[in-house]
Amino acid sequence: MAGIALENWVERIRDPKMECMSRDEMASLQSERLVKVVKNVYEHVEFYHNKMKDLGVEPGDIKGIEDIGKLPFTTKEDLRENYPFGLLAVPKRDVARVQGTSGTTGKLTVVPYTQNDADLWGECVARCLTMAGLTADDIIHVCYGYGLFTGGLGLDFGAKALGAMALPMSAGNTKRQMMVMEDLGATAFACTPSYALYLAESMQEAGVVDHMNLKAGIHGAEPWTDEMRKKIEGILHINCFDIYGLCEILGPGVAQDCIHHKGLHIHHDYFYPEVLNPATHAPCADGETGELVFTTLTKEAMPLLRYRTKDLTSITYETCECGRKTPRISKFTGRTDDMKVIRGVNVFPTQVETALLSLGGAVANHYMLIVDRVNNMDVLTVMVEVDESMFSDEIRKLDALRDKIGGVLKQALGVSVRVKLVEPKTIQRSEGKAVRVIDNRTM
Repeated sequence: MAGIALENWVERIRDPKMECMSRDEMASLQSERLVKVVKNVYEHVEFYHNKMKDLGVEPGDIKGIEDIGKLPFTTKEDLRENYPFGLLAVPKRDVARVQGTSGTTGKLTVVPYTQNDADLWGECVARCLTMAGLTADDIIHVCYGYGLFTGGLGLDFGAKALGAMALPMSAGNTKRQMMVMEDLGATAFACTPSYALYLAESMQEAGVVDHMNLKAGIHGAEPWTDEMRKKIEGILHINCFDIYGLCEILGPGVAQDCIHHKGLHIHHDYFYPEVLNPATHAPCADGETGELVFTTLTKEAMPLLRYRTKDLTSITYETCECGRKTPRISKFTGRTDDMKVIRGVNVFPTQVETALLSLGGAVANHYMLIVDRVNNMDVLTVMVEVDESMFSDEIRKLDALRDKIGGVLKQALGVSVRVKLVEPKTIQRSEGKAVRVIDNRTM
């Protein structure tokens, strides 16, 4: 394993009372908080008042967490339709800040926070940083974007809550990122996994990996695989962690994996998780893949009931080896809106990533899926960067590699694809969320 050996890792738990509470005790706390939040939104948010009335549900019908299935769902579209402050549950004067994400209609998804909400956010991220073995003695280089996007400020708030030093670099200018990381002695860095890989490769090319003081990477905001984690770890000789969150619920810090990498621990004293069948909305059994749905239990400015994240995962309530009793979700297989149906087969970018990484050094870790419709037939082309040395080989060797990649992808996806081999750094790099799919069928 890269980084600090597991046997030498000191497990740290920031809040043992909450993170190690028994399931029955936690259910009691969740029930108390759910009853309060339902009463609050019924009385102060017209949207939820009307939604509950339409379902014939009143606050008194919600006795505890076992009644959560009686409550209405909330979707991204609901947030857009109530832009900008239609879901606000407090007077506007009590809003300390807003964060947001860009929308497909040109309107932002605006999420307000009270000061208590912002403090809670910092505490949740601090719990995640603690899972990564970080303490007040660490220096955390944040190269997520700052601004309305929650990535940069979320990690900044978490570093502050932890008592660590934050280097608020934001995204961009990779050479400057590496210089500051080296000169200021950063012990951890935070960014999207795709940019982490790009940074790692850039450090390797510049010959500065051994000059760094890094021990941990905190990466999220897009689905990624264990194979990609191990690739980054192998280059930088660190431990990498998968942090999860979404602006509508809080931002980064809703969940993260610990050193055992056996699922992401959800802070379920603040966010109640459900994993449901996306079509029937029936609860999935532990270990069964479904859509992740969250109810915020303590948020003040914009509490959300049963928010459909569109993220596909499974959940387990078994106690982790680290000692935490928080529920753990598996790494995401994708999103319901990331999935592409190719000739009747469901295809996710993460499936392609896993298959390509299984091929070893001849194939780089950068790819792009392009979907077209030719003569009423769906055609999937996968662009794959190939190691530079391969382009000096004979044509027949490239043809053999192309055939091999095509075979591996067909086995992984269940559908044949066209493979296009391209030179290194041909596919555009992203300092934010990586663009993995171009679907020309909808253009």
